[in-house]
Amino acid sequence: MRENETISVVIADDHTLVREGTKQMLEGQSGIEIVGEASDGEQAIRLAATLKPDVILMDIAMPGVNGIEATRRIKQEWPRISVLVLTAYDDDQYIDALLDAGAAGYLLKNVSAEELARSVRAVAEGESVLHPDVASKVFKRLTSRERPESEEGLTDALTERESTVLRIAAKGLSNKMIAKELSLSDRTVQVHLSNIFGKLGVASRTEAVITALRRGLLRLEEIS
Repeated sequence: MRENETISVVIADDHTLVREGTKQMLEGQSGIEIVGEASDGEQAIRLAATLKPDVILMDIAMPGVNGIEATRRIKQEWPRISVLVLTAYDDDQYIDALLDAGAAGYLLKNVSAEELARSVRAVAEGESVLHPDVASKVFKRLTSRERPESEEGLTDALTERESTVLRIAAKGLSNKMIAKELSLSDRTVQVHLSNIFGKLGVASRTEAVITALRRGLLRLEEIS
């Protein structure tokens, strides 16, 4: 987890005006630096390889490699990079596909500069950017699918405390709220989440919850 570090961001969108507008929205925000821009999914993948940004703001509809495939490839190669979707599409199929590919959050392009900045900071900290009601429905849809064989046996079991932290995090509580509920320090919660991400090979709460549900480390009824 990060403290007092600048968050490096790459913006991936095929519309120049959108990239410029998004850049302007974030440039004035403390602790956030735009380090690159991509006009398509292939370029986003190349920038992920060369820049290793903390966060990539990813559009869906782009020429060549779209945002879904770009996200999947980036998360496969560089799982510590957080992908935050910023799009005009709010269809369930797109939300499911992006989160299944490893995106940490999903935002629509009508968000305010303040909300966008908060979301960038949240995913950089490993938090998910989904409304709790939406998250519950998404987790149910995604975990109803057959578990891929490639995910079998890839993780150590979570400790009882780690399972508790992840179960509460899945309900949309912030680190501070989790710390208060469990009578822990914020730093201790961050350490637990970092250990969880390491064991599951993920970079965000959303990925951690989906992976834990698929591997039987959490049950859907525990977080609904």
